[in-house]
This record gives sequence, structure tokens and C-alpha cells, in this order.
Amino acid sequence: MIVIYGATGYTGQLVLDECLAQGVRPLLVGRDASAVRALAIRHGLDWRAAALDDACALDDALAGAALVIHCAGPFSRTSRPMADACLRLHVHYLDITGEIAVFEALAARDTEARAVGVMLLPGVGFDVVPSDCLAAHLKRRLPSATALTLAFYGGSGLSRGTATTMAENAGSPGAVRRDGRIVPVPPAWRTRVVNFGEKALLTVTIPWGDVSTAYHSTGIPNIEVYAAAPPSAVRSLRLSRYLGPILRTPWVRARLVAAIRRRPPGPSAEARAHSSAFLFGEVRDDAGRSAVSRLRTLDGYSLTAKTAVRAAQAAIGGKAIPGFQTPSRVFGADFILSIPGSTRTDD
Repeated sequence: MIVIYGATGYTGQLVLDECLAQGVRPLLVGRDASAVRALAIRHGLDWRAAALDDACALDDALAGAALVIHCAGPFSRTSRPMADACLRLHVHYLDITGEIAVFEALAARDTEARAVGVMLLPGVGFDVVPSDCLAAHLKRRLPSATALTLAFYGGSGLSRGTATTMAENAGSPGAVRRDGRIVPVPPAWRTRVVNFGEKALLTVTIPWGDVSTAYHSTGIPNIEVYAAAPPSAVRSLRLSRYLGPILRTPWVRARLVAAIRRRPPGPSAEARAHSSAFLFGEVRDDAGRSAVSRLRTLDGYSLTAKTAVRAAQAAIGGKAIPGFQTPSRVFGADFILSIPGSTRTDD
């Protein structure tokens, strides 16, 4: 049995819709009993209510489950209690996070998960399936690679959940990987014009999840991740270097989150249908050799629903590997190509 925790949220509902489209009838679990019940009744599904800070209730809610797709962020707060429950109950854990700290915290539990036969597989959405698969493909093309650059642009806008996570990290430093270690760098530490195939765009370094996961997937010790951004956004990011202490105050973050909650829950179906995401990847080795590949996918939210459900189906179908994992380590570098709308090119 597959459980979706957080199906009443924007992305959680997309994951649920994809489950139903694939003939999967998940158990719905969440903290708001009335909201979960209403959603379950609408689709004729079973449901249970449990808050993440109530371990007993969570254990009861997950009883009989084989796998959880955890969709309730911010995962910096929610991943640990759910992972704890999954390890207690021997249930495979999947989530849709993109937060470096969450990946690293779950990676640190690898031995614990192996001991009980549980797979910990965070990042089964746009964070980080396409970029992780692209990194693994580039490593396959240049096995001697010692440096990896990833970049992306496109999409249909932000959901309230994604925006809230960003607001809660406002004023925090960026991150890159150097010689195998994750190191902090100032916001907008570097910029680079990246040729995505259809167009070349200004991009800026961001603390994307691949700073963590691509190292676990490929062993490449030096990793930078960039996102397309207009010059005005780059200037704002650089200004945040000086405003960081203010942006990190509880009062400011509360105001940011309150403003986000007044927004629509996420991009419309029409916006998603007319959007795509574009990814660029480059590897280099110490001898001066390099390789470049590009990837085009559905918009991030539509892709997240499809990759999360495809990963869950494969896992309960026998593909699960106990311990901390990344998408490409479990399903291979070509996993992203199994998703309709994904195309990859090599230079």
C-alpha cells in the first residue's frame, strides 16, 4: 500500500491525481482530519489523520503501508519525524524535497536504514530527478570527471509550499561542493551565461539539492548549480548578503510567509500545460576533457507528480534498495527519459 502524506497541499494533490491516473489508489494521511476526509471521500479512498509531532498517531496511520510519498513541507521540519516513523515501521520513505540539509540528514542515516531494510529516497520530484539523472549521464560519458556544473530555467511559477520554503531560507548563504565537502558561499556567488540550446541566459549559483545528491550519485567532488535569473534578481540576491540578519529574523520571515499564504496555491493547469523546464549539465576532468548534455522536461510540478508516482511504483515493484539513495542510483541515469515529454541531447 502506498501512502501519500500531505495530499491536500498543491503538489500533493497533483501526486494524488497522477496516482489515480495510473490506477493506484493510495491511502491519504494528513494532520487536518476534515481536509483529508473531504479529499478522500471525493475520490472514494481510505484516509487517516495524524500529525507529524504525534509519533503514536503517525505509527497507527502508517500501519500496513509499504511506502510513503511525503509531500508536506517544509521538509527541514517535517522529514525527520516521517523518516523516524518509516524506520520504526519498516516502510520505504520517498519525498519531494530540494533542501540540501534534508538530503544530508537522511544520508547520515544510511546505516540505520540498511539495518532495517528501508529505502530513504528523498528528492523524487523536479528536485532532483532530472538534474540527478543528467549528472549520472554525464558521469557515464566522462568517468574521469572531477567537476560538475548544472543549470536550469523555465517552469510555470511557484506553489505556496515552494515559496514558503524559500522564504524560510531567505538571508541564508548559498552552497557549492568543493573537494567533496559542502561549503557555504555568499548568495549569488557566481554568475554564468549558459547555453540551454534554444537560448543563452544569465544564471546564478543557488543552493540546489544537487550540491548534495549529485555527489552521492556520481562521486564528482566539485559541484555548482545555477538557475536562470534576470540581472535585477541577481542584484537582489547580492543585496541579501548584507540584509541576511534582518531577513532571518522571525518577524520578517513571518511577514513573508503571511504574504505567500495570500497567493493562489500554485500555477494553474493551463500554465503548467504551456510550460517546460530546461536543464544544462557540464563535466570536466583534470586533463581538460569535458562533456555537455541538455535536458528538456515538463514543467516542474507536472514532472514532480509523474516522477514521484513512477518512483513509488518501481520501488514497491521490487526496485527499492535499502539505505539512503538518490533517484539515479536506484533507477538509473535514463529514468527521466521514461517520463513523457523528456528529451536529452549530447554535445
